[in-house]
Amino acid sequence: MSTLQSPKTITFISRSTPYGSGRAKACLDMVLSAAAFEQKINLVFMDDGVWQLQAAQKPKSIDAKDLSAALSALPLFDVNNIFAESKSLSARDLDPASLAIGVKACSAEAIAVLIRESDVVYQL
Repeated sequence: MSTLQSPKTITFISRSTPYGSGRAKACLDMVLSAAAFEQKINLVFMDDGVWQLQAAQKPKSIDAKDLSAALSALPLFDVNNIFAESKSLSARDLDPASLAIGVKACSAEAIAVLIRESDVVYQL
């Protein structure tokens, strides 16, 4: 006899720049995979991870693949809880209104609450 389990709340924290390592892409791949299994997903961008949100990136100049296509696919997978830490944005002069995708800018304290309320947290 099988029992249905309620979805877990999984929070992914992306702290890496979009290029230079595989961490940003790995995090997005994990988010999309978890969302395909109908889990409740929180995606948080902090520190240098907020650079992934910058609009009009030109990664071809460094022979890299543009991650913005994966970011724009997030709503298709019902990933709508997307956050960016406010201090990380302001420290890098990034305006939440001009990012590649819509995010909710929030404080480190609000992110701490998300983490506490999550069943699982992954940090990349």
